[in-house]
Amino acid sequence: MVGNLAAIRHRVGPGVGVLPVVKAEAYGHGMGPVAAILEAAGVDGLAVATLDEAIALRDGGITTPILVMYPIPPDGASEAARRSITVVGGEAGAVRALLAAASSAGAAGKLSVELEIETGLGRGGAMPEAVVEVVRSILAAGSRLTGLWSHLQEAEVADITADQVARFEEALSNLSTARIEVPRRHLAASAAILLGNVPRYDAVRPGLITYGLIPDELGAAGIDLGDLPPEARDLRPVMSLHARPVRVADLPAGHGVSYGPSWRASRTSRVATLPLGYGDGWPRSLSNRAEALVRGRRVPLVGNVAMDGVMADVTDVPGPPVTLADEFVLLGRQGAAEIPAGELAQLRTTNSWEVVTAMSGRLTRVYDAPAGLAGTSPHVSSEERWLGSNSGTGTSATSRSTPS
Repeated sequence: MVGNLAAIRHRVGPGVGVLPVVKAEAYGHGMGPVAAILEAAGVDGLAVATLDEAIALRDGGITTPILVMYPIPPDGASEAARRSITVVGGEAGAVRALLAAASSAGAAGKLSVELEIETGLGRGGAMPEAVVEVVRSILAAGSRLTGLWSHLQEAEVADITADQVARFEEALSNLSTARIEVPRRHLAASAAILLGNVPRYDAVRPGLITYGLIPDELGAAGIDLGDLPPEARDLRPVMSLHARPVRVADLPAGHGVSYGPSWRASRTSRVATLPLGYGDGWPRSLSNRAEALVRGRRVPLVGNVAMDGVMADVTDVPGPPVTLADEFVLLGRQGAAEIPAGELAQLRTTNSWEVVTAMSGRLTRVYDAPAGLAGTSPHVSSEERWLGSNSGTGTSATSRSTPS
């Protein structure tokens, strides 16, 4: 992860702040430890989706500036002010309610607000023509305006993105005409950072690329990795998923596997049971569709995915029979072979964001850095270590019952 951050910094250049997005448990990687690693690496701030996430980071000792990117309930304004958490402003009525609650609690003077602009996503923010009114209400309440930002809808589509940039510039121009200073402006997230097709402004908000993953939509738009800047090739996936079997058995021809057996052995087959399933974020939709790596080879996962288990057909793995001692990788690299998040996303008809974010909290997470262990989840055992490979800090999501 530290290596990915270095690549992002090199891509955006000096003088541009980097605000990694750590919402949704840092895209499934574990928000607390990831935030601590990023803070130690000197990021300029962190972005989350909810006030609860921001409070959890503060409770965990994170002192870096935090931006909450979704509107918070008005009654959370005083807590946000007390903990130096920057909240989002958008539609005028919602901002007025937020400011009224802060004023009632005597906290308006300590509240920081970063205004989102509606440029085309259709999800939130103030319209460019209303931005002066909204900002004046923030300043009149005695609160602090810390910046302006917006979300891109399809960074890879030139005309849509150009229209959004124009609307963002319209909002900035309206504020400039009103002689209102904007301390910080940010628009680019992962795809736009790599494409370099929008202004850098004062900061960027890397999400998926912080974790070493290239946004799926770039490939869908026909953009080859080789056409991206060199920094894209320096990104390394941070998460890998490992498990050791809890049972390896030879099943006779005709034997079914899992509930409502959708797979039966066509011959005597050696089947390994791996202790993770849809309760851990490995979805039922991957039944009879996905593979795992063992001894550097792909093997099929067979039968319906259960809440707590998936089964691998290891009959054709060369060498001595697969045993309980063998390690399986369901996401990530083993030897020269790799199962990337994008491949799993295609099998599930979703995106890489959902693949990693769906990893359940009951999966053990281990965090490693070149200098040694950098952090662990509360569920990590002292016996466990990370088995992946990354130029910076990595994380492995392992089965909760088998150390890796």
